Amino acid sequence: MDLNRRSAWDLLCEYTQTESLRKHALGVEAAMRAMAGKYDCDPELWGITGLLHDFDYEKYPTVEEHPFKGVAILKELGYPEEMLDAIMGHAEYTGVKRDSSLAKSLFAVDELVGFIFAVTYVRPSRSVKEVQPRSVRKKLKQKSFAASVNRDDIFNSIQELELDENEHYQFVIDALTAVADTIGLEGVV
Repeated sequence: MDLNRRSAWDLLCEYTQTESLRKHALGVEAAMRAMAGKYDCDPELWGITGLLHDFDYEKYPTVEEHPFKGVAILKELGYPEEMLDAIMGHAEYTGVKRDSSLAKSLFAVDELVGFIFAVTYVRPSRSVKEVQPRSVRKKLKQKSFAASVNRDDIFNSIQELELDENEHYQFVIDALTAVADTIGLEGVV
């Protein structure tokens, strides 16, 4: 199958009506495209993997269904096995090992993107450009802040890829900054 971003976007929109979930998908897509550059890999494959990693979540939000239902749909549509494995691996409870840099990178950006969105929303400017790694670290220590974000996933993913924590936070902040206007994190004027 030829990967086509427009088709992937249409599929996401067919299954995901919520604006916030679409913005999350766009944020993960941007971070994955940046990660592809870092590892000298295919930005289209990596970006579309990020875009579609949660496309089924709104319709199938339970651990019994997500991402299993979505991966079955993608498989039927002919998406590549490497993408399907990465999407399965981004959810620890599936038991699918993350053996590729694609899978490890998706795991490394997914929860962090959501967390950086939350950090940005509480800033007076609501601009991701003003978020610093130290702000991310500080908020991660506050268990009540963005409590639904799995902090273990963030920390474990950094270890899996042997990344420097501050550099990784800044890397993802920079990726989101590049698409801030698209994902609603450009700030208030």
